Amino acid sequence: MDRERTIVRPITNEDANTVSEFLHNHLNPKVGRAAWGALLAPPWSVQAPNHGFQLVAGGIVVGAYVAVYSEREVDGELRRFCNLAAFCVLEDYRADSLRLIRTILAQQGYEFTDFSPSGNVVALNERLGFALLDTATRLAPNLPRLPRRGVTVSDDPRRVAGVLTGQDARAYQDHKDAPAARHIVVISQGEYGYLVVRKDRRKRLPFFASPLYVGGSRELLRSAWPQVGSHLLLRHAALATLGERRVLGFLPALGVDLGSPRAKMFRSQVMPAGAIDYLYSELTLLEW
Repeated sequence: MDRERTIVRPITNEDANTVSEFLHNHLNPKVGRAAWGALLAPPWSVQAPNHGFQLVAGGIVVGAYVAVYSEREVDGELRRFCNLAAFCVLEDYRADSLRLIRTILAQQGYEFTDFSPSGNVVALNERLGFALLDTATRLAPNLPRLPRRGVTVSDDPRRVAGVLTGQDARAYQDHKDAPAARHIVVISQGEYGYLVVRKDRRKRLPFFASPLYVGGSRELLRSAWPQVGSHLLLRHAALATLGERRVLGFLPALGVDLGSPRAKMFRSQVMPAGAIDYLYSELTLLEW
């Protein structure tokens, strides 16, 4: 099969099993087929035009670029997002990779994000108009601490849902069934801080918490961070937190600043970097 016989077509619901099988076999076999399937079926409501695009040769999938769509209110305006979530093309067809990317980016009316680009993709994205987000990160140990009087840290779903309001409440409802999202609230004197984290691997060790979103009072979250870290350690087996200043709004007092934090990118004509968080993406849907 030569390159002229390859075609790019949308990934539809009917293609979900085939594409999940392809990603399991060729991108990351440690991620099960069902887990890849969850990436193609986000739990939030959205009118998605597709689930990304696939490269097909002779009726066989030889490449896929999965996209995750969402609609969000930003500064009072409804914005449509397309998150570039998983990218894999077989070696014999790498010359057609750019066709997949350009097909996704040709869709009008979307803000684009890419939160897990590989080394080669970072440079390609930059040529296609993507900008790097500031991912300055501190690796902070999560140490056991005694509870603080008047401060409650909880991941009980009833307590989380019971205190959140507005945008935070919607984010929780949209992500409470997202496989990789963990929800924590800090409550004190009628205020709350809301933290969404995922578990990450570094050096093949699955003991790191990465904050994806902060809602409510950032100051409360900052002041209660020792208790939050203790909760992450004891309840989620996270030995350390990979805390981005841009996400948290602060850096934990203890820790080491990473020299080369992982790249995250976005492309938009209207969205400032400060309006970008990591919800509605593969970071909430897929554990790897």
